[in-house]
Amino acid sequence: MHVRSTLAAGLGALALLVALPASPASAATGDFAYAYAGPGGINLNGTLADPESGVCIDVPETVGNDVPAFAPRNRTDATATVFLEAGCEGDTYFVMNPGRNLGHRLQFRSVAFG
Repeated sequence: MHVRSTLAAGLGALALLVALPASPASAATGDFAYAYAGPGGINLNGTLADPESGVCIDVPETVGNDVPAFAPRNRTDATATVFLEAGCEGDTYFVMNPGRNLGHRLQFRSVAFG
């Protein structure tokens, strides 16, 4: 009898674990927009839509490019931290609250949302 109740309790716990939904990756809702220098020095616009939170995102247009992105616009519901260096490295960074726009003078290569 004791073995059956132990087995039943174990199967019940396993059923609960299987029934729990996996937690989805957390993401900021909205767009993070910015400008970058395109071919011939023409300013183009880029966007990160619903960016993942808690990870560093290198701005794709700045990878392998000598010119960083600029003029960030945080249209997400999360705080964004922009970094001058790729990989969210270095001492030069700026914290942007949701809804904040920064001018053309602010340059960055990576961003993290939290």
